Amino acid sequence: MTRYAHLITDDNRKWWTLGAMCFALFMIMLDNTVVNVALPSIQRDLHATISGLEWTINGYTLSFAVLLATGGRLGDIFGRRRMFLIGVVIFALSSATAGFAVNPTDLVISRVVQGVGAALMMPATLSIITDAFPPSERGKAMGTWAGVSGLALAVGPVVGGLLTEHVSWRAIFYLNIPVAIGAVLASLFAVRESRDTTVGREVDLVGVAALTGALTALILALVEGNSWGWGSTEIVALLVGAAVGLAAFVAIELRVRVPMVEFHLFSDRNFVGAVVVATIVSFSMLGVFFFLALYMQDILRYSPLEAGVRFLPSTLMIVGLAPVAGRLSDRIGPRWLIVAGLLVIAGSLYSFSGIAVDSTYLELLPGFMLLGVGIALTMSPMTSAAMNAVPVEKAGIASGVLSMFRMVGGSLGVAVTGAIFQGSVGASFAEATPQQFVDALGYAMSVCAVVAAVGAAIGAAAIRSQRGGTRVPAVEAEAAVSPGGEELAGAARTADRTDPAVATSRP
Repeated sequence: MTRYAHLITDDNRKWWTLGAMCFALFMIMLDNTVVNVALPSIQRDLHATISGLEWTINGYTLSFAVLLATGGRLGDIFGRRRMFLIGVVIFALSSATAGFAVNPTDLVISRVVQGVGAALMMPATLSIITDAFPPSERGKAMGTWAGVSGLALAVGPVVGGLLTEHVSWRAIFYLNIPVAIGAVLASLFAVRESRDTTVGREVDLVGVAALTGALTALILALVEGNSWGWGSTEIVALLVGAAVGLAAFVAIELRVRVPMVEFHLFSDRNFVGAVVVATIVSFSMLGVFFFLALYMQDILRYSPLEAGVRFLPSTLMIVGLAPVAGRLSDRIGPRWLIVAGLLVIAGSLYSFSGIAVDSTYLELLPGFMLLGVGIALTMSPMTSAAMNAVPVEKAGIASGVLSMFRMVGGSLGVAVTGAIFQGSVGASFAEATPQQFVDALGYAMSVCAVVAAVGAAIGAAAIRSQRGGTRVPAVEAEAAVSPGGEELAGAARTADRTDPAVATSRP
């Protein structure tokens, strides 16, 4: 490594760092999309029910969601690069075991462990980028980050379809291993270690346990509600347990000395708005991808590769527009970009609500393109709004909380749309007629469209239309949420007056 050290200077290190983090992000997002395309093949090979397929997705997103805040906190405490590298290794090893799964249970367990590795990786990518870039350039960096995420979404269905059709669905998991090796080498080469020097080294294990138990109970109830019966003792107990667990989690976090989630972060309305938007976007997006992948293969009879290619218009829109949205967020602020994006998503989902057994791909194409445009307009401004609302020292926990809500939203989206679906067609694909399938799918898409429209209203009301790239939001948020923040804000304002680039970027 040292022989190439001269390639990295103080001026370009942030770009090397961005590249290394984007490489790892690519692996995480690639895994999401390749699995969606492979679902019908997994269902046939392992004889999985709808519930079993949902847990193939939700086992990953649930462990990912409940441990993201913990992963962010551990990075802040013990070093963000260290936690990132540990996460990459866990992710790679569990990918290998997923490829060897012989039944749905083995696959779900491997996916749960994959989520643990991803939970250590994802908040580190955002907090390391936030630490490397000044606020005036974070929108650009976040836009690139989101663009790489979109590139993985674009490549994933095609690569997943190609491997599933011509090799095996198991190969989609083996693909992660060489990518993980590359991520480790890039991080060792380019990324500096960073941590939050304002916190000790305590981990809120009781809070982790309470949140994990509560979210697991909630998602399990949603996924199994139709098959067990919504009024059954088991489902009622799970819902009550989830409510009690979440209340206990809040009570614990308000009392422990070093909480897993610092609730004073929620004193900033931009951060709150971004968190709610993140939940809603993921709710809508993952439910759509899950069932459209099944629709195109089980109803329209596309092969895995043909289905993967047909996701490209949506994902290519994300690749092309997400960096542009990040730069616009720096110039005009995130508020109206987020609102416009969510409204476009709502329109796309509403177009899918009229889906029919004999729909052609050309009839679906406008909806796919609109979905990509809406996601691109929403994601990078949302991320920039959240990360500029907190001090750099809190970047790890803030990115963990933001990512946690994104994944919880995704789990809820798959679970809720799955519950709607199962209520119409039952637990077995074999028992559903094509008409029953599309009727259930149309209703589920209508629900997601309404959720996205509500998200647009929340974004308009909650997020301030200030410029995301200035230093003002970050330091004012620091004054609001950090002890001694007023002095830090004053020092930053003094520094701003000597920084022409920052001064000229102010409204």
